[in-house]
Order: sequence, then C-alpha cells, then structure tokens
Amino acid sequence: MKKVLTIAGTDPTGGAGVQADLKTMTAHKVYGMSIITALVAQNTTGVRDIMEVTPQFLNEQFDCVFEDIYPDAIKIGMVSSPVLIKTIVTKLKQYPVKNIVIDPVMVSTSGSQLLADSAVKLLKESLIPLASIITPNIPEAQVLTDIIIDSKNKMIKAAQKISTFYNGYILIKGGHFEDRADDLLYYQGNITWLESKKINNPNTHGTGCTLSSAIASNLAIGYPMNESVVRAKKYISGALNTNLDLGKGSGPLNHCWNMNFSNSHKR
Repeated sequence: MKKVLTIAGTDPTGGAGVQADLKTMTAHKVYGMSIITALVAQNTTGVRDIMEVTPQFLNEQFDCVFEDIYPDAIKIGMVSSPVLIKTIVTKLKQYPVKNIVIDPVMVSTSGSQLLADSAVKLLKESLIPLASIITPNIPEAQVLTDIIIDSKNKMIKAAQKISTFYNGYILIKGGHFEDRADDLLYYQGNITWLESKKINNPNTHGTGCTLSSAIASNLAIGYPMNESVVRAKKYISGALNTNLDLGKGSGPLNHCWNMNFSNSHKR
C-alpha cells in the first residue's frame, strides 16, 4: 500500500486540514499519516484561535514517521510561523521525498488570515522551492506575486512571476472567479488549462486541502503530474456535486463520495 503524509493544521469539524486530508487519502485507497503543525479552533463559519506546536514537537513527529513508515508522497498545508517553516525545511532535507505537494495556505475559505506576514518571504524562499507542485488559489497567488488577478491572462502572469523563484509545477486554482472554475497548470513555460464549469455549491470549506491531498495521493500511486492533477480535479468535482450540506457557514465536501456505504446503516 502506498503511504501519504500530510503536514498541516487541524479542523475539529473535519472539513479542512489534517482531517480532510486523511479522509481524502482513504478515498484514494492510500495509507494516510499526519504531522500536526497547529491545533486550529475553527468550524464552517471561521477560525477562532490557533495554537502552534513547538519546533521540538514538530521535530519529534517527523522522526516518528520517517524512522518507521517512510511516505511515498507529502502534502504540506498550513504552516503559520517562520520557525516552523524552518523546521520543516530542515527535516525535508534530512528525509527527502520525491513527491511534495505544497498548498500555500494563507487565507481560509471563510476569509480568515492563517499565515503570518513574516512567514510569506520564508515560504517563498525556502519551502516552496522543495515542492514538486504548489497549488495556490487566486488570493494566495496574489500574495505570492503582488499581482491583482482578475483574468486568465493575469493568472498566467502570476504563474510566470512565481516561476522566477520556483522551478516546479504551479497550479493556480480559478475557483474564486464567479462564472468558471478554470485552473492553470504551468510548468517551465508550458501552459495547460483545466477547464470546468462552476459547480453551484456554496459549501466549499476545505477544497484546497482536499485537492492538494488528492494530488499527493495520485502521485504516490504512480500517476504522472498532469494526470494526477486531472484526477484530483475530477475527485473534487465529485465531492462538490453530491451537495453535502453541513454546518452554518461554508460547509465541508463529501470526501468519501466515491466509496460505497450503501450497507453501512443496515442492521
């Protein structure tokens, strides 16, 4: 069985963060593992508080995983402070992995700031260069590039600017546009548009976490990058199309939409 590690914060309501990542991995039939960067008090309406782990505890978690069950792919999500970014960079150099997916979590679906301003520079200069692919949404790509992205041409310009400090794959997600959900996959000057209609579902809590975990799962299984992204996008569409409606805000996806639970409630 292939093994995938998520390095991220938590969500007690299960829609985002580590909980969403592990469910996504299970839906892809890979073995999910987790390293916690922060305990996040959040739900579908927003983030209330964040309690980071210490660098020492983050180190211990890394050693526990890599000394025992070495992952085939890693997804990295929320890392909110420079000292934790430095710790992750050090440990990734100690324990190299071929498939690293970084979701540069800066702003939650509900609009809450999740990444300290002082950490953005370090993220760009030290952590992102280790990635196989990064998956920023429109607001995150704007933070990374200082470009206001209001069109597909601006998405390309943003990808080009990111490529000045990062040589890997760049997936800029277009879900924040009102009419379409076209994503841009950019790699060393090559442009691929992954076009899709906007799914009429206001419940999008944790979509970024879920997509990046799906990409990592597919990479671990052995699919090439382009196909891993296409398969992950198809999985996200299925999770949105089931129209799960939980919570009082922007609710979670149905991460297990592709699993058969038809007999799960029969006595």
